[in-house]
Amino acid sequence: MRNRRSTNHSSQNNTKDTHQADSKNFDALKGSLKESLEHIQASLGHSTDIVIREISIGAEKECHIAILYTDGLADPKMISDNIMMVIADMTKSPMGEEPETSQSWDSRLLWEQISAFNQEIQTINDYPALFHSLLSGDTILLMDGLDHGMAAGTRGWKDRGVMETSAENVVRGPREAFSESLRTNTSLIRRKIKDPNLWMETKQIGRITQTDVAIMYINGIVNDKIVEEVRARLQRIDVDSILESGYIEELIQDKTLTPFPTVYNTERPDVVAAELLEGKIAIIVDGTPFVLIVPALFVSFLHAAEDYYQRADISSFLRVLRYLSIFISLLGPSLYIAITTFHQEMLPTQLLFGLAGQREQIPFPAFVEAVFMDVTFEILREAGVRLPKNIGSAISIVGTLVIGQAAVEAGIISPAMVIVVSITAISSFVVPSFNMSIAFRMLRFPLMALAGSFGLYGIIVGIIALMLHLCSLRSFGVPYLSPFAPLIPEGQKDTILRLPHWLLTKRPRLVNQNNMTRKVSSPPRKSRE
Repeated sequence: MRNRRSTNHSSQNNTKDTHQADSKNFDALKGSLKESLEHIQASLGHSTDIVIREISIGAEKECHIAILYTDGLADPKMISDNIMMVIADMTKSPMGEEPETSQSWDSRLLWEQISAFNQEIQTINDYPALFHSLLSGDTILLMDGLDHGMAAGTRGWKDRGVMETSAENVVRGPREAFSESLRTNTSLIRRKIKDPNLWMETKQIGRITQTDVAIMYINGIVNDKIVEEVRARLQRIDVDSILESGYIEELIQDKTLTPFPTVYNTERPDVVAAELLEGKIAIIVDGTPFVLIVPALFVSFLHAAEDYYQRADISSFLRVLRYLSIFISLLGPSLYIAITTFHQEMLPTQLLFGLAGQREQIPFPAFVEAVFMDVTFEILREAGVRLPKNIGSAISIVGTLVIGQAAVEAGIISPAMVIVVSITAISSFVVPSFNMSIAFRMLRFPLMALAGSFGLYGIIVGIIALMLHLCSLRSFGVPYLSPFAPLIPEGQKDTILRLPHWLLTKRPRLVNQNNMTRKVSSPPRKSRE
């Protein structure tokens, strides 16, 4: 198509160039303040939340200035103290009288005076930049006769501030969580890492929303190739809107046909700081409290922030318990179905007779029982999430008990199946990451189907296929199962077990390539008396 277009007549190219030039001229600011304000009001549909204040100053009121800001996004106190007061002070001469001529109203002098009271000042030369700054909370100043304006940083909208985490609770550790403000989130990370090598880049994504998206990384630790890959993937995004970090996550992930998340998300600043210190990259999206981290490894979704705040022995015990819960969550119903249907000889005689007696009146096979109970529990869990907090937990618990008891009394479900499904559901709550928990819950159903069809052989085939799929996954070029596959002995210090901090001397080898060695303290020793 490009070759065909290149062979078109030169007249068409000239017309296209002329159209582009006209478009650029149309976007550029004009020297006439009246025309500029009319164009701004027409482009914004005369929106009532756009405040425009026109001021005439000088001996003959010959100098005209317009101040524009968005009500609700700009801080009125900052506008009053840092802009209006400066203009009022410059209006008076040293004797307290207005200047006789307009020569005193040099635009550069006004710009300098306002810049002294505002930290963020930028020159505006075209309407797209003006609209972006205006609708972001900045205050725009335009002067009649000038073909450029000024944007002063006066963003001050209301947000819910820094609150306690709701999705990643811990017994010991910081309680603060990210908010919906990009600048608040970046400041929380800066509080954790006070190093000049913590760099940040910001760009706007979304043709209509123009959402601010920032990437943060520690220069000298991060892998530069991964930084370039993140920039390239964000640059390729061309959508109308970005309303949450989930939009970015879905558009930059390596593979879509997988239940496993390949981009990590968290609402905790301490987790982001720890990941940055390992050489990873944080992607912060304005308007959401969840920050994305890449590259993401499988083990990262199974680690909790509290693992590093408790002693090493306590953290290791909790991790082993967590991996055991994951095994139960994924394979509990499948093993029950396979053993009770195909491999009864594996059960003790008394237990086998007990289960056989329970299932004597049940009209459905074990697979149908398990699917019915799992689907019912998932419905109740989703209902508990969507209902108001005051009654959501009560409805989910009471509903489970009532339905389970009624199903047993009606002879539809055996008591043993209720126990198995209940333990499986409780084990799924142990997974720290919500996305990974959903992946295990989804995979439970195909494994139950394999168990109901082929017994333990089907489960083994399903596990082999699952492991092959995990080994094929990459997150920004890093193997998803690292440091298990490929096996990295140094990385085993912080996987299933967590060794003491003074033994964690190396950063993940496949994540960063620049600074591999951590500065760690020596083991604690008793001081000499």
